[in-house]
Amino acid sequence: MQTVKLGDICTIVSGTTPNTNDASLWDGDIKWITPAELNDDSYFINDTERHISQSTGLKIMPKGTVLLSSRAPIGKVAIAQTERCCNQGFKNLICSEHIHNKYLYRFLKGKTKYLNSLGRGATFKEISKNIVENIEIPLPPLIEQHYIASVFDKVASIIIQRKQQLAQLDLLVKSQFIEMFGDWNDLGRWPCKRIDDIADVTVGVVIKPAQYYTESLDGIRAFRSLNIGGMHIKNTDWVYFTHEGHKANQKSELKTGDVLVVRSGYPGTSCVVTDDF
Repeated sequence: MQTVKLGDICTIVSGTTPNTNDASLWDGDIKWITPAELNDDSYFINDTERHISQSTGLKIMPKGTVLLSSRAPIGKVAIAQTERCCNQGFKNLICSEHIHNKYLYRFLKGKTKYLNSLGRGATFKEISKNIVENIEIPLPPLIEQHYIASVFDKVASIIIQRKQQLAQLDLLVKSQFIEMFGDWNDLGRWPCKRIDDIADVTVGVVIKPAQYYTESLDGIRAFRSLNIGGMHIKNTDWVYFTHEGHKANQKSELKTGDVLVVRSGYPGTSCVVTDDF
């Protein structure tokens, strides 16, 4: 299959932020987007939180442009459903007749880690226009690009439906728990105990846990908060401790049935340690 550079099949557009102290440049009719308006589920983006005026003179990206955040964070992707401008946190791709924008969206969507590995900068990582232009992409015939994109669209639709179902089931579990045991305003229904009356509460490795990390295949798997989902374990993005680090932190060793509770970031998110972990 032919492989080409993005710069050969797309026009890469950088953005900027108009002078925020000049009121004449704002609250116009032109949509202006920032990376903060995208999330992991973004696909087609219509309106934006802020608008600018014609007098800014910024390049307007056409409908169908693939939006790619280039910093803070790198790798958020969406497709512009209407014309718009963007701030400097984007390197956007205006597709030529050689590439289907949905195909390009799916390609970039699956390359988040790779895109982040290309980031440069001391204060914060960023991918430049030149870096994006030199990213290579497999380029099948256009009809095949449309087919590939349609398959991914169907898969993504199923995933969204399953997430919605899981969210509803989560609400059902919580409502059943309240029905059985009451809420915080109804604690008198059952005898109550403090957590430390019925469990040993310990804290994980706090002081520079990264000092114990290893790339060795025989390292000891270590939980971080991003491995803890709502009542489930996220079996991805693990870090590993050296055997020496594991020995030095044995108070944090987990047993089957232990309850893990996140302290910061998403405090309260909890799961139970299973035999596998």
